[in-house]
Amino acid sequence: MSADRALRLGATTTALITPFRDGIVDLFTLEQLVERQIRGGVDGLAVCTLFGEGPTLTRSERADIIQTCVRVAGGRVPIIAATGTNATASTIALTLDAEELGASAALVTLPYYSKPGQKGIAGHFAQLAAATHLPLIVENDPLRTATDMTLPTLTALADIPSVVGLLLANSSSAVRALSSNWHNRFQLFSDRDPTALAFLSNGGNGIISAGANVCPRFYTSLQQSAYGGNLAAARLLEDRLAPLTVALGAEADPGAIKHALQSLLQIDPAVRLPLVALDADGKHSVSQALACIAKCPEYALSI
Repeated sequence: MSADRALRLGATTTALITPFRDGIVDLFTLEQLVERQIRGGVDGLAVCTLFGEGPTLTRSERADIIQTCVRVAGGRVPIIAATGTNATASTIALTLDAEELGASAALVTLPYYSKPGQKGIAGHFAQLAAATHLPLIVENDPLRTATDMTLPTLTALADIPSVVGLLLANSSSAVRALSSNWHNRFQLFSDRDPTALAFLSNGGNGIISAGANVCPRFYTSLQQSAYGGNLAAARLLEDRLAPLTVALGAEADPGAIKHALQSLLQIDPAVRLPLVALDADGKHSVSQALACIAKCPEYALSI
């Protein structure tokens, strides 16, 4: 099948956390988080990602999450479902689920653990594209998958019309796409808040942000300021968010995000093993970061 729906993401998509209560997905709290994000001005929501503890979710839980987010969003922002696994067949199955449930696109990691070669990566996405109408965003994070893409593989992906975007980690050799003509073919996204402004300044299109879970309006304002050419405002916001970005960790620990949201919104901070709750030092760092942000004049509008 060929993709029949165009996807144009804005600069800030939130990698939404998955709230739990008593060991199960808390759909009521999820509804509240979706509404808060949309009112905070984000351009989209990515669900069931690593930040949303996707690897711990059952297929049924994933369906409930996607369905809830699509319903609450009501077309106001696109819902991107993370559907990638280490096997092509299960990736196709989850992607077809997401399509049926109304997701706007699928975020698909390179297969992990199995470490496919370059032909295997290209074949994986070719088969997936043939099975679904959804636009595809390819996630390339070698530190998590032990696999990287070469430029010939990028060329092969460029020949697949439904592959519309790339999510590039700092460790990816494909980051060189930022300084080449690939930005004319793909929408380019980062998932690292600490380098979001630099990524955008170097030709990226935006970020799939974990930090935006906490202060969506601040993170969207940063990106919007940069897009509008107001780099002074963007750098000011980057500085104001720096303590929180550091406290959440370079790869944004879901436990840290949930602790921050517990402080702000009284949500349950539970995470699923193999993740564990934040330790005392981590909690202190997050609390200190939130206290710094609370001193900002825009704070009342950002929460």
